[in-house]
Amino acid sequence: MSTIPELTKQARDLMHKAVENTRREFSTIRSGKASTALLDLVRVDAYGNAMPLNQVAMVAAPEPRLLTVQPFDKSLAPAIEKAIRDADLGLNPATQGNLIRVPLPALSEERRKELVKVVHKLAEEGKIAVRHARTDALSRVKKLEHISGDDKSRSEKEIQKLTDDHVKQIDGLIQSKEAEIMEV
Repeated sequence: MSTIPELTKQARDLMHKAVENTRREFSTIRSGKASTALLDLVRVDAYGNAMPLNQVAMVAAPEPRLLTVQPFDKSLAPAIEKAIRDADLGLNPATQGNLIRVPLPALSEERRKELVKVVHKLAEEGKIAVRHARTDALSRVKKLEHISGDDKSRSEKEIQKLTDDHVKQIDGLIQSKEAEIMEV
């Protein structure tokens, strides 16, 4: 048997995870500056498995418009280069010795607008996750027995406030990421 505070805490935790997930997704979207997080979602075919790039190589951002990838196993360099090229990030890696250089081309206005659309889509997914946590918590509160109507309506207001706060956090993430992308 759950209590209202437990249900509220569960909802808060789920909403917080949704915001953090949105933040993590945003970090993989390219803006004007090089960020190692840009390659976090790249998966490399290595040793018969699709492995995250950061498990088969060290990624660094030595310059604002350059990422370097150093494979732990030199024989994986071609597979890593192919994975980066196929990741649909608009990047063209080049191997030099045992180092893969990934120059970041300047973003065109059109590409910036596409990235902003991607940001809005990811943010909407985050907001949907927050709202889903709200809906789940509210339906569980309604099912509770031996609880007064006042307590239920108070908890519904609290859960709605949590939802509004987390949606605002996502909106803040959108604004800062959009500004970062559109900055030339």
